[in-house]
This record gives sequence, C-alpha cells and structure tokens, in this order.
Amino acid sequence: MTDRTMRRQVLLLISILSFSSVIGQVSYSIPEEMPKGSFVGDIAQDLGLDVKRLKSGKARLYTGDSAEYIELNKERGVLLVKERIDREVICAQTAPCALHFQVILENPMEFYSITVEVTDINDNAPIFQRGEMKFRISESAITGAVFLLQQAVDLDVGVNGLQSYLLKPTDNFVLKLQNQADGSKMVEMVLQKPLDREKQDHLSLVLTAVDGGDPQLSGTVQIHISVLDINDNAPVFTQKIYKSTIRENSPSGTQVVIVSASDSDEGINGKISYAIQNVLDNISELFEINRETGEVILIGNTDFEKKRQYQIHVQASDEGGLTDSCKIIVEITDTNDNIPAINVMSKSSAIKEDIPPGTVVTMINVQDPDSGENGKVQCYINENIPFTMSSTSNNFFSLTTDSDLDRERASEYNISVTCSDEGVPSLSSSVTLTLQISDVNDNAPVFERSSYEAYIVENNTPGLSIFTVKARDADWNQNARVSYILEDSSVNGVPVSSYVSVSADSGVIHAVRSFDYEQIKDFQFRVRAQDGGSPPLSSNVSVKIMIQDQNDNPPQVLYPVQTGGSLVAEMVPRSADVGYLVTKVVAVDVDSGQNAWLSYKLQKATDRALFEVGLQNGEIRTIRQVTDKDAVKQRLTVIVEDNGQPSRSATVIVNVAVADSFPEVLSEFTDFPHDKEYNDNLTFYLVLALAVVSFLFITCLVVIISVKIYRWRQSRVLYHSSLPVIPYYPPRYSDTLGTGTLPHVYNYEVCRTTDSRKSDCKFGRAGSQNVLIMDPSSTATMQRMQSEKSILDEPDSPLEVVDLCS
Repeated sequence: MTDRTMRRQVLLLISILSFSSVIGQVSYSIPEEMPKGSFVGDIAQDLGLDVKRLKSGKARLYTGDSAEYIELNKERGVLLVKERIDREVICAQTAPCALHFQVILENPMEFYSITVEVTDINDNAPIFQRGEMKFRISESAITGAVFLLQQAVDLDVGVNGLQSYLLKPTDNFVLKLQNQADGSKMVEMVLQKPLDREKQDHLSLVLTAVDGGDPQLSGTVQIHISVLDINDNAPVFTQKIYKSTIRENSPSGTQVVIVSASDSDEGINGKISYAIQNVLDNISELFEINRETGEVILIGNTDFEKKRQYQIHVQASDEGGLTDSCKIIVEITDTNDNIPAINVMSKSSAIKEDIPPGTVVTMINVQDPDSGENGKVQCYINENIPFTMSSTSNNFFSLTTDSDLDRERASEYNISVTCSDEGVPSLSSSVTLTLQISDVNDNAPVFERSSYEAYIVENNTPGLSIFTVKARDADWNQNARVSYILEDSSVNGVPVSSYVSVSADSGVIHAVRSFDYEQIKDFQFRVRAQDGGSPPLSSNVSVKIMIQDQNDNPPQVLYPVQTGGSLVAEMVPRSADVGYLVTKVVAVDVDSGQNAWLSYKLQKATDRALFEVGLQNGEIRTIRQVTDKDAVKQRLTVIVEDNGQPSRSATVIVNVAVADSFPEVLSEFTDFPHDKEYNDNLTFYLVLALAVVSFLFITCLVVIISVKIYRWRQSRVLYHSSLPVIPYYPPRYSDTLGTGTLPHVYNYEVCRTTDSRKSDCKFGRAGSQNVLIMDPSSTATMQRMQSEKSILDEPDSPLEVVDLCS
C-alpha cells in the first residue's frame, strides 16, 4: 500500500444526509493517466460496510450516461481504475475535474454517492497550431514596427498550463507580451534594428512556449522573415571577357556560352535582362542570347574556311535602368564534315552455290573529300557471312567469297558494306548489296521415315489407297521436284507391281489386287524417290505391308465326319460315371487371331440333363450318372462359333448310343420308320453299287496302263535328246503356319459283316473315344481300307498316284 497511496491523496468525507435513501457520500482524489487496475479507494472501509454486505446486496456502480472509468471489486470492497482516465478529454479546461457515480445495494435498497476528483499532471506540452509563421518585411521598415505572433495552446491547467514565451535570436527583433482579460497572453514581435536585404535577405527565428510543470515542457515554432528589396544596386557581370570554342557546322541550337550578371537587389529590382549589342556585322544572324538566362546559342551555320573567330558584345540591365557589359570571343574549329562516298563499280546479282572460295563478286570505289586523317577510309562488312572485304589499291575494295556456299542454308545474302574515315569523330556511309544464291542439285530426296509399315484389311477393293510415303528435297525448283518409283522385286515369285502401285507425283501407294490373309500375311518392297535434277539424285526406303485378317471363313468340323448315308454314333456304357468323355468335336478355322478362336455350345439334345459340351475344347461329357431309364438313342446338335465380328458358325450332329452291347445298339439305330422302304430298294442299291465298283475298277486299270505307256515313251524321247530333265513335284498341302486348331491326324477303320444287324466294328481311338460307324441302308460287309500315297517306280515320275485298290 504503498507507493500508490503516496502518489495520490484520498479525501474522505462521510456525511449523514437528512433523507433516508442516501446513507453517505465519499470523495476520492486521484491523478489522471493511472494504469488500468490501479487502486482508487477502500469503499467498504470508508463507508463502514462489511464485504459480505457488498456481496449479498449485489453492490454495483451506477454512472448514468457517463463512461465507466471506475469499477467495484466486491471481493475486496475496493474501487479500481477500469479504463485510462484523461482529464483533458473528460473536463477540457474545467477545474476541478470530478467523476460522480453511486454505489447501489439491494435487500434492503441502499445507495451511496461517490465523487472521484481527477487531478491534472503535466502530460501535455504547449503546441502551436501552425508549424511555421512567415512575414515579408521591407528593408525600409522603421524601428519599433510591431508584428503579432501566433499564440500557443496547452491543454493542461493551473501551474501545468502555458506560462511564458522566448524568442531567439534577438539581433533584430524583441518579444513583447500583453496579458488578456481571459488570462491568456498576446505575443508581439517588435523591430529594434533596421534590416538590410543585401546583407541578409532572410531571417529565421524560433519562438518557444513553456509551461510551469515539473518537468517543464515546451513547444516551438519557426518564424521565417523575408526582407523585401529596394533598387539600390546595379547589375555586375562575373567576367568582362568570355571565351568559347565550337566546331564548324555545329547544329542550330548548340550552346556557345552562358554569361552571368548579378544584382544585389531582388524582385523586380534584381531582375536582369541580356541583349547582344553588335550592329555592324552578321552576329545577330549567327548567334542569339536568352534575355533571362544569358545563354548564347548558335542559330546559323559557321564555316571554318570562311571565318575562324567571332566577337559578341553583351549588355545586362535591371528594371531600374542600371546596366553593365561584357565581350564574348568565339573560336571556330575545323571538323570532319564530309562522309565517304561509295560507288559500286560492278557486281553479280546471282552466283551459284558451288563457286570456289576466293571468287570476286563485287568491286567498289570509295571517295572522301576530306584531307589527312579525315580522308583515310576503311571498309568492312557485317559478320557471320561467308564473304570478306579486302583493299586492292588506294580507295578500291573487292568483295570475295570466304567459304563454301549452301543455298539450302541461305538462299540470299544482304551484305551491308560500311566505309568509315579516320576523322574524330569518324564519319561513315554504307550500302547494302543483295546477292542471290542459285541452286545446284546437291541434295538427294530424304524420306520422312527410315522405313514404313502399313496395315490393310484383307478382301480390300483393288485400287484402294493404303498410305502415302513422303520425301523432301532441300534443293529448289526442278531440283526439288520429287517423283516416286516402285523398285522391281517379287513376292513369292510374283512381281510386286501386281500387288501394289505407287503414284509418281504424290507417293500414294494403292493396292492393285484384293489381298487374302490366308494366302499372304505380309510382304515388303522398296520405293525410290528421285528428284528432277541433272543428273538426278535419289534415295529409297523399305515399305512393309501387313495384311489384317477378316472373319471371312466359317469353322470347319473335322470330327465327327458328317456323311449322307452313314450314321456315326458314339457308344456310352450305362455304367459311365459323371464326367465320362463321350467324344470330342474337332473343328478348325482358317482365319487367325480372335477370328479363329472357337467356342462350342450344345444347341439341341434329346436329354439336356445328361450331356454337356466344353466351351473351349469341344469335349462332350456326361453331367450325371447314366441310368437304365435313359434312352439308347441320343441325338446332340453342337454349334461351333468363332470369335469374329460378325461371328460365323457351323453345326454338327452327334449321335450317342447309351448301351452296353452292340446288338442293342444296332437294333435301336436300325429300327427306323423307313425300314420298309429301305428293304424294298435294297436289291436296287446293291446292283447299282456293284456296277459302279466294276466301272471304277476297269477305269482304274485303263488309266494305269495308259500312264505307264505314256511315261515309257517320254523316257525314250528324253533319253535320245540333249535336254535336261527337270522333275516336277506337285505342291502338297502343308499347314506350316500353325494357325489351325487340329494338331493331329485321326484314322478311322470300320469293318462290317454281311449281316448289317450283326456287324463287327473296329474303332480307331483318339484318346478314350469309341466310334461306331454304321450304314443302315447297306447289308454288304464293309472292308477295311487304308489309303496310302505312293510314287510310281520311276524315280523321275512327276505324278502322285493314290492306290485305291487293296
């Protein structure tokens, strides 16, 4: 408690008022600018209240409409500073300055009046409203002249307010203060010494206002006094003679010299004007002077050869008629004022790109009228071009090629020839020579790519455009005209021109024929690009054409073989388990890729619940246990479909016999509704078959005998002749591409007895498959037949004969 207590005075007045609603009144005194939370007074102690009463009575402060600068701490029963208190904001110049509010309690209702006096501290320095004061006083002003000054303002009151003024320096003026009725002071400045503008045309004074606080604060303002002139001085030039040197042919407006005169007076009395006084010569036609600044400029043309020196007389005068004069001597110096003149004696407008280095293309002559160093001339050309400039004799120069030319890099050169003399500054002139570079055929056509690949779908229309080869020639005109030629070659022994053609002008490759992917999958040839130069240059490129497959072939069923008269049946024992392999449908598609991907589906079946077909492999298997109730004769229709767009398909009928013995199978499969008709015509078919077999046998004997006789005669003829014997071998079918889906060869053997109902069957097996082949319309015994290919005994025989008789 107690530096704060020492810094403030607390006045405690408790008075009991006559009316019952106001119990007491307390007054406090605090200085302004106390920090937030500062202690003001112990209201509980000073009012004789218990802190508990403040809490139970919900004590609060009532300030009316005024701002709340003070707050009540009910826990301690004290008053604290709530907001920073600025006395000058609350009360301005009013003194004393106090805050009035009430403390209100409830249960029972009570209130107390509180007065807090805010005392002033010296926190404001005197200030002047204007930053400076300006006066214009004539140097003829008399002593004792009074000039009123601006008063300062101090927001503090009492001893902290404004007290006095000080003026420095006091060489010419002194300060005079007069008290006013409102307590303020009127400040005046009195001239005590005459002014002389020629000695001092400007005075700067400082007026200081101070207050009576501790520490003392002050404020200042600058007083600027301009001394006004009277005409009591004549102009005076800084020099009596001025000298200047200019070059001949200097441009109009060139500054020659600046003359300067001074006048101690100012204003209109010190304003000086300049004029040239020469009247007998042509000075006024060559030179001009600025009346206000004294700058002399050139307005005519000076020539060193005509006159080397000029004298100019200049007069300066003020507005009061007082004058002074000076002389200007101007020296004219010689300059390099003639530029070299370039004359092109001979030149070539166009040169070939294959001329050798060192060839002269242009001769020029340069003339400069100047003499000495100003007349010596050097010529040069722009850089980074294959030319050079050299001097052949005095003022003669030649332009020659410096390296090989290439029209493809630059077809034209704009050569800038610049000739400069050795004068200071150097003068130069330039001329531009245009040289055209004519073309020679030194570039062969170049294809855009090192090789080409193109695709075409089979079954195309003849004449279809496949793609375009493009070659470019860096030469020009006829030398750059490219023609395209199909080079001679063959594809599988056939000229390539029967496959494709090339447009000579555009390079478009056309298909000559319709391609079949199954016959040829790709082929290569070369195209030559040839320009129109003499001699012509050419280049070639390899082109590969790849045929793309179309789904133009349906699947072909290899097994089971579908015959018109015979009935092929697969036998399944009744003891077969689930998954028993009945047979396998084998099919191929001569297309390739996804067009040859085959899928197998069961389209129709006598009993769909008994069999299924493998989607990918075509295997027919049982999907449940075979029972005695299942019919012996089962007919399955399988559809084979490829993966092309649109897809193609083939259908095969598979007959399955569900039985454990052959008689059961034969009885079931031969008991058809048309058996009666079959038996009626049996004799006719047997006689017809015998006649056909006899005819074929006789024909075979005749053919064999004829062939042997013919070949014997041919061998005799060749034996007596000198011609070489070239055997001919007919082409054999061979699937070397591996595109089919049947990798193995299947052989089937069938034997029958004379009684078709009791035939013996021999089955060729592929895996675990059983095959039964029967001809229900025949009673003859089917003999075992094996086809073998053999070549006749003669080693040079060109024929292949199939032995049909065993």
